[in-house]
Amino acid sequence: MVNDSITQRHVKELLKRYPDLEQASEKLIIAYSILKNCFFNDRILFVCGNGGSASDSEHIVGELMKGFKMKRPVRDAVREDFRNHLGSEELADKLQMGLRAVSLLSHPALSSAYVNDVDPLMTYAQQLFVMGREGDALIGLSTSGNARNIYNAFQVARVKKIKTILFTGENHGICEEFSDCVIHAPSRETYVVQEYHLPMYHCLCLMLEEAFYGNGN
Repeated sequence: MVNDSITQRHVKELLKRYPDLEQASEKLIIAYSILKNCFFNDRILFVCGNGGSASDSEHIVGELMKGFKMKRPVRDAVREDFRNHLGSEELADKLQMGLRAVSLLSHPALSSAYVNDVDPLMTYAQQLFVMGREGDALIGLSTSGNARNIYNAFQVARVKKIKTILFTGENHGICEEFSDCVIHAPSRETYVVQEYHLPMYHCLCLMLEEAFYGNGN
């Protein structure tokens, strides 16, 4: 488990604002370690959820795929590639570095076809089965921990050796069975659980951004 100056600083700041999340801090650091390893090895993070947690899935991907707090300008070697191939760095000036993340909510034609033709609870599992590779990671957000479509995706992840992180509440739902890391928000009320999830995944995104795009990276 990673426990360095980045995690200590960001988790400390998180707990200053949300002291109720103290019990989740250790699992948050474990999740950071899983994701850091995923991105360090140039793998992909997949994210999924339902309802408000579906919006959270898109939110997480948005924070990782472009600058969050940092501008993340493209690196000198990338700029040189643009100059060599296009004769200009103009496009490079408008691009930002990012961490590869995919929301499994973002393929409506595929999802609707699978819902109609096969099984509505298998849309996330199907996408992960096709796109996922060993060493990737999957975040599933389920306030109850009982979302069957996430449970099915987690089972596929176990078969494909993809690490799984579950954001949930105080309930101990079925998704935990196939979770490598379970982050519990201190509530059973759906909207309260979701309110706690946001600062926790923001903390993860901040730590990852600094690890990959901070000074010296």
